[in-house]
Amino acid sequence: MPSRPSAAVWPAVHIERDILIRELESLTPEQWAQPSLCPGWDIHDVVAHLVDSAKTTRLGFLRQLIAARFDFDRHNANGITRERASTPEATLAEFRRVRDATRTPPAAPATRLVEAIVHGEDIRRPLGLPRSYPSGSIDVALRYQLRTGISMGGGKERAAGFRLRASDSGVGHGSGPEVEGTSLVLLMAISGRPVDTEDFRGEGAATFVRSLEQAPR
Repeated sequence: MPSRPSAAVWPAVHIERDILIRELESLTPEQWAQPSLCPGWDIHDVVAHLVDSAKTTRLGFLRQLIAARFDFDRHNANGITRERASTPEATLAEFRRVRDATRTPPAAPATRLVEAIVHGEDIRRPLGLPRSYPSGSIDVALRYQLRTGISMGGGKERAAGFRLRASDSGVGHGSGPEVEGTSLVLLMAISGRPVDTEDFRGEGAATFVRSLEQAPR
């Protein structure tokens, strides 16, 4: 199944941003300062990153990457410094202002859906905020990550050597020992987020989890 055209992806991105913004409005100062799933980033940092990403154009991305000497980690850190306001409320106000933006760095629009869901979970999971995502949105994000290399922010190498099967959709990928999990669990796993052995089934589940735990994040 091909990725959704951008005309369909953007409304899904905007819905995810809007829902996350409404959830963030009720956070306490302590929750804003809580560590996210992104190593070294707290919740406020992740939101600042989302603001920066929503503002970034293709040309702007290239200029910023050159300024960061082609170091993606430095590039992201610079973006957080640029967009993290003095208070969470001010950062959230800016996120609210750009929630309907359709800018993107030089990558497919599906990357914005990956970001909205994965970074949404980077925030929600530490805070215990459940979110039931539309299956179509998760499938688009998962399929994109499965065919995109880690160097470009995907997870193709993490999936290599296994037959991944989403238990709640028709997504299947690869060959090898079978690993079954929900689309969201598989998306987070191949995106380099912490995994729980109990979230997977199949003959390859234990080996898959070990390989993820040993892989660089």
